[in-house]
Amino acid sequence: MHRLALLVLCIALVAGCGGGDKPATPSPRVPETLKPPTTQLDPTKNWTLTFVTDHGTFVVSLEPRVSPHATASLVALARRGFFDNTIIHRIVPGYIIQGGDPTQTGQGGPGYATVDPPRPETRYTKGIVAMAKTSTEAPGTAGSQFFVMTADAPSLSPDYAVVGRVTRGMGVVEKIGQLGDPNDPNGTPTETVIVEHVTVASR
Repeated sequence: MHRLALLVLCIALVAGCGGGDKPATPSPRVPETLKPPTTQLDPTKNWTLTFVTDHGTFVVSLEPRVSPHATASLVALARRGFFDNTIIHRIVPGYIIQGGDPTQTGQGGPGYATVDPPRPETRYTKGIVAMAKTSTEAPGTAGSQFFVMTADAPSLSPDYAVVGRVTRGMGVVEKIGQLGDPNDPNGTPTETVIVEHVTVASR
């Protein structure tokens, strides 16, 4: 009887752990109404955001001199866990991956916007990280949704606030960038990619 009870317990534990299955897709969160940060980042320091996903990790070096308001906002949001357990909700192979929306609708944000008008000479090349906006919003408008270029886009107009560049883990970004249907103009992912945690560092 003792051996049988032990066997049943072990089976129950394995079943309870899910047998190593991938984590479930995070549930969408309700829209939040937050306040923007009141201070900007020290531009003399090197600021990074580390994105830990269930498909690997990549690091973004921020550019507070280029977009002081959007970079300060990203750091503040990351520190409060805003991006934790969100998904990459848009993937267009050979173009971009996009995340930062806890509602998973492509319409969510922090409840506020910042504006850092891009310079006319701004170019969106592979590895650049910029802030998404709607076509009706002013150039440089940013909430919480970001995108990472997985290829050069010379025809993309300078409308999006550039917040940094991927400096480590570009291979991870490229791998994620393949998880979309090239024939789907909406960029619906073919596989769920979870942003588990985003950490901030400066030196």
